Amino acid sequence: MYTNSREMILEARRGGYAVPAFNAENLEMVQAIIGAAEEARSPVIIQTTPTTVRYMTLRQAVAMVRAEAEIAKVPVALHLDHCENYEGVADAIAAGYSSVMIDASKLPYEENIAVTQQVVAKARPLGITVESELGTVGGKEDSLTAAIAYTDPVQAVDFYHRTGIDLFAIAIGTAHGFYKGEPKLNFELLAQIKDLLDCPLVLHGGSGIPDEMIRRTIALGINKVNYATELRAAATLAVRQALTDESIIDPKKYMGKARDAVRTLCLHKIGVCGSAGKI
Repeated sequence: MYTNSREMILEARRGGYAVPAFNAENLEMVQAIIGAAEEARSPVIIQTTPTTVRYMTLRQAVAMVRAEAEIAKVPVALHLDHCENYEGVADAIAAGYSSVMIDASKLPYEENIAVTQQVVAKARPLGITVESELGTVGGKEDSLTAAIAYTDPVQAVDFYHRTGIDLFAIAIGTAHGFYKGEPKLNFELLAQIKDLLDCPLVLHGGSGIPDEMIRRTIALGINKVNYATELRAAATLAVRQALTDESIIDPKKYMGKARDAVRTLCLHKIGVCGSAGKI
């Protein structure tokens, strides 16, 4: 079923697990993500970045995900990740997205609040989930490049109460893309923010973080974990391996291998998040 992400994440918060949020770039990845969620009986969020929807368009992304989600036996949300302006969020809502992230963290604090308030005012009456970020997740993914800037706990409380967002993405040392060394996450900061905020928390940059570290963040209050780079890498490696057979010229042959690889990876990440069997 096609739904928003708020209720599934609130249920995860009550149950002490996290909903996995997987970025998709094409139909095969959408099929793989939903197929894995159905097999594991897990809620799931499919995400697209602004760069992805510039490639396929918002309406194509919605049509593709809804077609698969509406026949699925598990709840599926479609989320616009890291949109930096109100206009982009409004376009996604008009196209049929059920969940959006406004990331105005590059703006001065008061301007960030004002833009986020505008998004919440647009989305709330329509039942659209709103996520936002305070601090900066580091690394590079698509056109996003940033240094890590940790979330300030006191400022986070002010931001949350003044904006009324549904989901709060916090920066505790994660980064987009693969890590060059072992990630260094600030678990103490996560625990502090969790104690101060009555709100589901989101972990960005999940790719490459050891499973036990992900489980620890969930135990400390994370209810949504984002994965992108690992899925892209799995799909690409599967295609490369398939194309070593020069007799393969049918895209269904090599893209099917990509779909299988992504599905296997998603099943593993669902297990890490603890969401298997929750539907």
